[in-house]
Amino acid sequence: MENTRTLKDKILLVVKGLAMGAANKVPGVSGGVVAFVAGFYEEFIFSLQRINGKAFKLLFNGRFKSFGRYINGRFLGLLILGMLISYFSVSKILDYFIQHYKLYVWAAFFGMILGSIYYIGKDFKHWNQGTIVSLLIGAAVGIAISLMNPAMENDHLGFVFICGIISVSGMTLPGLSGSFILILLGNYVLLLVDSVNALYDTIAEMAQGNFDFISNAKRVRELKVLGVFTAGSAVGLVTLSHLLNYVLKHYKHITTAVIIGFISGSLGVVWPWKEEVYKTNELGVPLLDSNGREVIVNYQRFMPEFASSETWIAVFFIVFGITIVLALDWYGKRTKQV
Repeated sequence: MENTRTLKDKILLVVKGLAMGAANKVPGVSGGVVAFVAGFYEEFIFSLQRINGKAFKLLFNGRFKSFGRYINGRFLGLLILGMLISYFSVSKILDYFIQHYKLYVWAAFFGMILGSIYYIGKDFKHWNQGTIVSLLIGAAVGIAISLMNPAMENDHLGFVFICGIISVSGMTLPGLSGSFILILLGNYVLLLVDSVNALYDTIAEMAQGNFDFISNAKRVRELKVLGVFTAGSAVGLVTLSHLLNYVLKHYKHITTAVIIGFISGSLGVVWPWKEEVYKTNELGVPLLDSNGREVIVNYQRFMPEFASSETWIAVFFIVFGITIVLALDWYGKRTKQV
């Protein structure tokens, strides 16, 4: 697989990694959907499940080239490179647009998920009693998750490790948003904003020869949190890939039906027209977390006002999001024909 990839293919893999990384940082959007729609989901899962006892044996014996070939290393490496770049570039751009153009960003994501549902479901011809029940179960779980109330922030390293294992499910299971799960667990800002920014600031300071962060207890704590979260994510990525590889191999149609249902049920998470509901005291004053930010407890969704020009701009971005997915589908078909 690796030897047949051209330079263009390798650059596209990095771009796909960028898209996966950006998607995983946005609540309600799944990096797994990007992999599914872009046509490399099965290779991604296959490559991850090759990280097993045999792979570690090759690594510890110093057979690095054999190890790389065995785990499809260039493929994984280019994807992960794209994800890492995304966390410090594309994701920061997304953070800016979510802060200043929230409605339009959510509208684009809503459209992308609608397009994903169409993409996954259009060629699925295996509807029967079992797959219909699986679809309904997936939809029910998606709806239930979207209606849950977020917990309070918790920086205990054991809990952070568990957060890493759980949140990475967004990469391996299309439709399940790892970042939204972190919101429910109360640790989205801590793990995907504060700790990532702490690493970015630390690298920037070290590049200037400034090592004062060593005496900054808060910065050191955030870096520890990021390290433990990353370790949990790595463990989760490998273990979940083995489980999913087995499920896809033995229950592919059932799994696909569950994924379609889950993505459909999760649409409420990215409904563009919503407002944050903040935790308040008995006087109605918003409570702040340890970093001085208001604590979100849920979202209040409402119907758009169609008399507003803002609404129609948002509708345009929904169509734009759908178009992106359909364009990926068209590109995938064109690539296969060539």
